[in-house]
Amino acid sequence: MAKNGADILLMVNVGTEAMPQYLAVGSQRDFSREETTEEIDASSKDSRTARVIAGRYGSTISLEALYVPTDEGYLALRNAMRNGDLIKVRISDENTPTEEADALITSLSEEYPDQAEATVSCDLTIDGEWAEVGS
Repeated sequence: MAKNGADILLMVNVGTEAMPQYLAVGSQRDFSREETTEEIDASSKDSRTARVIAGRYGSTISLEALYVPTDEGYLALRNAMRNGDLIKVRISDENTPTEEADALITSLSEEYPDQAEATVSCDLTIDGEWAEVGS
């Protein structure tokens, strides 16, 4: 069955590693995750057919939200960006945590258009891989 995208939220740890406290980045409008595998060409002169093997795995996240300058989730992203720190992120599906990973914020932008809502956009690169919550 199809899923309502509004049920999927990006959560950030605003607590510590020892005592995590996950909050949704406030006023999320769009959240996307991309997973990629680099391809390694394993072809040889023995055959005209291309042969490939799996290379490096990677994952990125993009987030768009309304700009709420006092939102704790947004402030955690901004502080991690400015300090060059990894941040723990989690995906929540209908308030149930499903996966988590460490991420590096690679870009954070704010837009303040005339006669429209202010927004924030953020891109993150996963450090390592996603882990199921509870495993």
